[in-house]
Parts: sequence; C-alpha cells; structure tokens
Amino acid sequence: GRFRANIEVLAQHDVNYSVVGGVGAVIQGCPITTFDLEIVHLRSDENVRRLLGALDELGAVYGFQPERRLRPTVEALAGTGHHLLQTVHGPLDVLGEIGSGHGYDELIGQSESFLAGESLTVNVLNLDWLIRTKEEAGAPKDIAVLELLREVRRQRGSG
Repeated sequence: GRFRANIEVLAQHDVNYSVVGGVGAVIQGCPITTFDLEIVHLRSDENVRRLLGALDELGAVYGFQPERRLRPTVEALAGTGHHLLQTVHGPLDVLGEIGSGHGYDELIGQSESFLAGESLTVNVLNLDWLIRTKEEAGAPKDIAVLELLREVRRQRGSG
C-alpha cells in the first residue's frame, strides 16, 4: 500500500512509534481494506522533533482543511491528542494516546516487529491489544473491524 512510503520516511528520521489501527491489522493478516496509517509516537522532546522533521518532508497538513496548509507543531505533538494528517502519500493519523489513555510507553511493550520492506522493520501493536483498544474506542468503524480481528486471532489459535 501507499502507507509504506510514509513508514520509510519515519524510519529515515529514526522516529519511535508503534503502528495501531487498520494498517496494523493488515500487516498481521486481517483482510480489511484500509488506507489510514495510524501511529502512536513516543512523546519525548527528541522524538517529537524527529517526527516533525519526517512530517515536514512528507508535506503533512491537517486533513480537515487541507487548503489552509495547517501543520502540526512541537507543542501539539507533545500532547495526547489525535492529529489526522494528509501527506503526499496519503493519510497519516498521529495519535498521542488510543483507547482508554494508552500511550507509546505502554503500547510498545505490546508491539511486535514486522518486516515492511527489504530492510524496513516496523513496530505493530499486537492483535490482542488492537482488539482491546478498538473495544475501548467503540466507534462504529472500530466495531466493524473487531469481528475480523477476532476471527484472525481465532484462526491463529490464540483466542
């Protein structure tokens, strides 16, 4: 998918993050079509600066009024909020926390490393936690994906 180009730029900038949401599910074999790359990033000063560098290179602007070309700031990315961005390679959702207040420090311990290209590894939130955070979020689009996620987990024999 086009989301790989976003992952490559994040890697070039050494950004610490975990992939959550739809792309995370796809990487683990869930048969859904998704185009939004959703990440939860480490909110340290250093990492936020690296993330901002990557977002600048990607031409990332807020998606709700892209014509205004609003760009995220260091202050915004240091918080727990959700930043729904558009990059030259498509949507990128940069999330401070997901579910019931789960941030990077907690989620990275529940993430697995996957190969996303020749020499590109990416941390992806594991199935149990993808399911848990979607259950906690409870949005209609999350509920729709839940059954598919649970089915993949059943087929793997871990649920």
